Amino acid sequence: MPRPTPWLTVVGLGEDGLDGLGRAARQAVETAPVVMGGARHLELLPAIPGQEREPWPTPFADGYERVLARRGTPLCVLASGDPMFYGLGATLARRVPAAEMQVFPAPSSVSLAAARLGWGLHEVATLPLHGRPLATLHPLLHEGARLLLLGENRETPAEVAALLTARGFGASTVTVLEHLGGPREHRLDGTAAGWPHPPGADLAVIAVTCVADPDHDGGLTRLAGLPDDAFDHDGQITKRDQRAVTLARLAPRPGELLWDVGAGCGSIGIEWMRTHPTARALAIETRDDRRAHIARNRDALGVPGLTIVAGAAPEALAGLEAPDAVFIGGGLTVAGVFDAVWSALKPGGRLVANAVTLESETALAALHARLGGDLTRLSVAQAKPLGGFHGWRTAMPVTLYCVTKPGLGSGPESAT
Repeated sequence: MPRPTPWLTVVGLGEDGLDGLGRAARQAVETAPVVMGGARHLELLPAIPGQEREPWPTPFADGYERVLARRGTPLCVLASGDPMFYGLGATLARRVPAAEMQVFPAPSSVSLAAARLGWGLHEVATLPLHGRPLATLHPLLHEGARLLLLGENRETPAEVAALLTARGFGASTVTVLEHLGGPREHRLDGTAAGWPHPPGADLAVIAVTCVADPDHDGGLTRLAGLPDDAFDHDGQITKRDQRAVTLARLAPRPGELLWDVGAGCGSIGIEWMRTHPTARALAIETRDDRRAHIARNRDALGVPGLTIVAGAAPEALAGLEAPDAVFIGGGLTVAGVFDAVWSALKPGGRLVANAVTLESETALAALHARLGGDLTRLSVAQAKPLGGFHGWRTAMPVTLYCVTKPGLGSGPESAT
């Protein structure tokens, strides 16, 4: 089958407009019958006789339908820098087959920023802050980290500086690079704690070298088992050591969805999501005060995408997206809870349930007898003061039940 002729051309522009394009990209712009792009991009082009110019509409998402409405007729769309790096080209590629489009990238703003700073891109964490909560930045903060952040607007540098200072990284160096690659290129330098500059350009790259304050621990690990005091809670929390084992048994993978049933302060779902930027979780919790704990914890620990579901299982589970893994931290002895989550769990999904009472242990033993899986009892003792000496103080033992749901056609898929 012959390869279709591309009708859509996406050209990345820098601040230098046509002058910065290669010959093929420049020819694609100059010969296009219709050019579509933002006002800023269109202003960078000289007038071309007979060429139709169409501004990208507001709201931004409406532009996709306008592009698709021209399917099969030549169209050139202008984008910033490298369109395939968090850009318009990548978004259009989800709607237009690759064989129907061609892309001419320019250097991305982060490539230009790395070149100005002498940083290797492979050694840098990059995060776009367009439309993302600033709290997404938290997991990236650790001593010595180099970050390149794509600002949301002219207020973003000061907001980033304030966040760094509040998290104990006020000594970090901050550089704002505006209008990279063009005649208006400008650089601002300072430290987070004493950021001195007023708001500048709306579009800028914010470069950060993280330096922890002298009394700071240098940042939280991304491995499971954060200290209990990293969470805002009322005592309803899966303790650190049991949490680390529980997360290991849940075995989070990129892109997977966890149901945290009876979420308490949300520690399991939060640590699940901290393992990878694409990990997702739903925290199902019936109490208002505990949902407030979850909301504070998800932002403070850098996973603002955690979804909080109000209500009690099993009723609150109806209509939720099917999970890849489930943790039952509360409600195990409530009629219908296990059956509901087991029915919703995808084939091959993992389920972990923790029990501390005799009644919930009895329920786990019955499930183990019916469905197989693993039962593990954890007993953790910590050295505590005992008079003038120290002795072991043992926490309540926790029983973990871990089971993988059989795949289609490989056995029973319901506890009923």
